[in-house]
Amino acid sequence: MYSGRMSTSERLIESTRELLWERGYVGTSPKAILERAGAGQGSMYHHFHGKPDLALAAIRRTAEEMRATAEGVLSGPGTPYERIRGYLLRERDVLRGCPIGRLTMDPDVVASEALRAPVDETIGWLRGRLAEIVEEGKEQGEFGAELDGAEIAAAVLATVQGGYVLARACGSPAAFDAGVQGLLALLSPRPRQEFPPDRPAA
Repeated sequence: MYSGRMSTSERLIESTRELLWERGYVGTSPKAILERAGAGQGSMYHHFHGKPDLALAAIRRTAEEMRATAEGVLSGPGTPYERIRGYLLRERDVLRGCPIGRLTMDPDVVASEALRAPVDETIGWLRGRLAEIVEEGKEQGEFGAELDGAEIAAAVLATVQGGYVLARACGSPAAFDAGVQGLLALLSPRPRQEFPPDRPAA
């Protein structure tokens, strides 16, 4: 499954990332990690201080990857609306859910300050980044002055994370797509209305 050039520690991290996404923290046993990584018994404890330490490394890796992917779209070319649209429409494995959002529903992750920290930091960063782009759009006249950047950012995150849940519940990405299209319709910049010049009084 993994490249022969990948070190044992890397294989352990990658296998843990996949299993956390598929099964959650409780369902990810050390035995399953070792089997997925093709590593021998004792490898986990040779490279890490046990399952929590390995899980933390895996969550950090997932958070870094998610942040880099989002930043690549949000810092790309286009107007603020186009960049938010690009983020919402980027390719996702919708039915698998969000690898970070899924962790927020795992009680063992939520109960651990260390495991929860990369999740909180990533969500907080994304919320702040989206809010900045909304404010940028307001300054450029693309979005209405009445919009609040923080509130719109929260709505974007809620649409994405809620869309994952609805899609998984009905077994179709259609629910995710519908939510995204609805939000984009609400955010879509309105064309500026042109008024004819005032006519002189008769």
